[in-house]
Amino acid sequence: MCPNCPACGQHFDREPQGGYWVGSYTINLMVTEATLAAVFVATLFLTWPTPPWDLLMYEEVGIALTLPVLIYPFTKTLFIAIDLTFRPDEPEDFQEPREAGFKRRLGAGS
Repeated sequence: MCPNCPACGQHFDREPQGGYWVGSYTINLMVTEATLAAVFVATLFLTWPTPPWDLLMYEEVGIALTLPVLIYPFTKTLFIAIDLTFRPDEPEDFQEPREAGFKRRLGAGS
């Protein structure tokens, strides 16, 4: 995921000391756990009285491994939207990216 919004330049990491990923990680974890529980209960409900335990195990492991990776950009964007609701934009949010090594990468080719 890019460090800034390509349209407006808003930083996706609004804290200069880092650690902003905790909010998006929490949303990601909650969505993943809710999905795992819903799939587990739905599979049990649809296949009762003889649930396919092996299929259930493989499908849950597959979801647990792929879903967090697939939804990470969306949970990060959702968390920045929640954060912007409670803490409005500041001028520092639109300055050049603060990521380590960003200037070195830009200057290396020129």
